[in-house]
Amino acid sequence: MITLHFHPNWPQGDRMVIESMVSDGFYRSQFVTGVSNGGLTAFKGGDRWRWESRLFAGEYDEQDPVVRPVYGVWNRREDPYGGGIRFGSSYFRLKPEVVERATFCFPDSARDPEHFGDKSLLDHLCRLADESGYDDLDEYVEAHVHGGVRFDTDVDALVLDPSFIGTRVEEAAQKLGCAVEYHPGFRGTADDFDPAYRGQHIVDLARTLGPELTPELLGRAKDPERQSIKQVWHCLARFGRAGG
Repeated sequence: MITLHFHPNWPQGDRMVIESMVSDGFYRSQFVTGVSNGGLTAFKGGDRWRWESRLFAGEYDEQDPVVRPVYGVWNRREDPYGGGIRFGSSYFRLKPEVVERATFCFPDSARDPEHFGDKSLLDHLCRLADESGYDDLDEYVEAHVHGGVRFDTDVDALVLDPSFIGTRVEEAAQKLGCAVEYHPGFRGTADDFDPAYRGQHIVDLARTLGPELTPELLGRAKDPERQSIKQVWHCLARFGRAGG
């Protein structure tokens, strides 16, 4: 299945990402939102623009940004946390039929992958990912959904971290028009993080945020560009899954 990962309570303008989603009714790409859990290069001539131009043979180069594909991952192991935790604590699980209008690649499109195609290539891409030896956060098979994603028709369920229970995120999620579920959760402390993973300075930053770190807490952390908080999130994703 395809999963689209995001951080629901991270800021987007004067509201949270999930509140913008409720208002829009669609899952939008970085070219529209200006928000990403990867690099912020979705503009004409930027890295993301060039990668898409290469992958899709220039199909979207001159089109309105709203028609560009949205990015997710193929959850090849049916992981309850989703297939691409690097990109967010929560995810939309798409309906099976969406795979018919998706393309896939391995490795990530930022790495100029040689292996790219439709669902017929999935078995091969999954084998490449399994044999890659990449870190847990990097071994995903990337998915590109063409033709838009509506929350009320294309999504099987929104799967949230349990730290959002009883919050504005849960309240907003109920308005999306899809089922809402919860995965086992991410929890951790700075002591759980290996300084070699993202650097001692990221562990030190994590220590200032609170005694226990959760996705809900990281969304409230003050970091205008979110780049350092993204690194803290990588540590929590890597070392903070329930059960290890």
